[in-house]
Amino acid sequence: MNTIITICARGGSQGVPGKNIRPLMGKPLIAWTIEQALQCGLAQGVFVSTDDAAIAQVAKAHGASVPFVRPAELATATAGKLPVIQHLVEWVEANAMPVTRIIDLDPTSPLRDMDDIRACAELLTDDTDAVITGYESDKNPYFNMVEQKANGFYERVCPPTSEVAGRQLAPKVYAMNASIYVWHRRTLASSLWAHPRIKLHVMPRERSIDIDHPIDFDIVELLMKRKGLA
Repeated sequence: MNTIITICARGGSQGVPGKNIRPLMGKPLIAWTIEQALQCGLAQGVFVSTDDAAIAQVAKAHGASVPFVRPAELATATAGKLPVIQHLVEWVEANAMPVTRIIDLDPTSPLRDMDDIRACAELLTDDTDAVITGYESDKNPYFNMVEQKANGFYERVCPPTSEVAGRQLAPKVYAMNASIYVWHRRTLASSLWAHPRIKLHVMPRERSIDIDHPIDFDIVELLMKRKGLA
C-alpha cells in the first residue's frame, strides 16, 4: 500500500492573512502539521499544495515536497478542497508513485495528536469509503438548532418528535472539525457525501480547534503550553 499525506495551504486567507506561516510557539503554523505527517510513520510521501511562494519555501524547509504552484482556478476562496487534493494526487501518480491511500491533514488544526492520525488510518478498512474527524457537538439539530424557512419564520432543523422532549433524549450528533480526512484512492474521485460508508474518529474539543481568527492563535498557544509543547 502506498500512502501519501496531503496538506493544502492556500496563501490568500481572509480571516488571518498569512496564517499558514504565522509563528505559533516559535515555528510557522504549517510546520506543526508537516512534522506530524513526517513522524507518524504512515506515508511514503508528504506533499503540500499551495499557490503561495512563501508557504512553499517554509514547507520545503520543514521537509515536505512542494511539486508545483497550485493553479489559480484551484486557489480561490470558493474553490473546493477535494479538487485540490485530486489534482495533487494525479500529479504524484504521474510523476512519483502509485497511490492507494490518501491522508489529508489541515494545517490550521495543529492540536491533533499523532494517535488521531493513526486511528483514522486504521478506520479505513476495505468496507469503508472514507474517514472523517469531529467532536460531539454542543448544539443539536434534534433539539436546539433552527433554520429560516421560505415563509420567513424559523423552525427546528429536525422536526420535533415526542421522543425528543429534552436535550438528553436527542441522538448524539458530531461537528466535523476538518482536521483529518482519509480516503482510498478509488473513493477519492467523487464527493465525500456521495459515499454511504463513512466512519468518524471522535476527537475531544481541545484537539479540534481550527485556526480561523487571530484569537485562535492565543487559544491554541495556551493549550499547547498545557500539553508541554512550549
